[in-house]
Amino acid sequence: MRAAIFSVALATVAALASASAIFAQSGYDRPGGDFSSAAVPNGDPAVCASRCERDNRCRAWSFSYPSASGAPAMCWLKKDIVPPVESGCCVSGVRGAGVIEPRVGGATEYSIDRTGGDYRSFETPPDPKGKACADACQGENRCRAWTYRRPGYSVTTAHCYLKDAIKPPRRRPCCISGVVR
Repeated sequence: MRAAIFSVALATVAALASASAIFAQSGYDRPGGDFSSAAVPNGDPAVCASRCERDNRCRAWSFSYPSASGAPAMCWLKKDIVPPVESGCCVSGVRGAGVIEPRVGGATEYSIDRTGGDYRSFETPPDPKGKACADACQGENRCRAWTYRRPGYSVTTAHCYLKDAIKPPRRRPCCISGVVR
């Protein structure tokens, strides 16, 4: 009886582990196995996931954010499910998985722009989590919210916007935001 329970428990753990691998992963690339690529003018990784869904040959996909040098956001469709490799440039997934942004303590809002309320802005090194921007806001009493804009989305370098007012969130793949106070 214990062996049967152990086998069921082991199978459940294995199923859950493989199920977690089906979700799209922000901060990961899937190099190799490409059969098609295309620019994504609006810079939204969800467009890449949708392209994969509509093409029967597609098993996985990788999306790269636009570059600071002006190269557009790109979508690569894969004929095979290649293993993900950590890379801040990209979002990747397999067919059947939408884009699921990471949750970091609930304070960081991925693909969210909080337009307006800026009292200060500055260039910052590229960071797939916007941590330097969040830290800068946390360190200033006046700051209530922040938005980190990735390079390549109408700015050539990464930019941080500190806000003295909390503005409504708007879904935009350019940005990572957060509310501090």
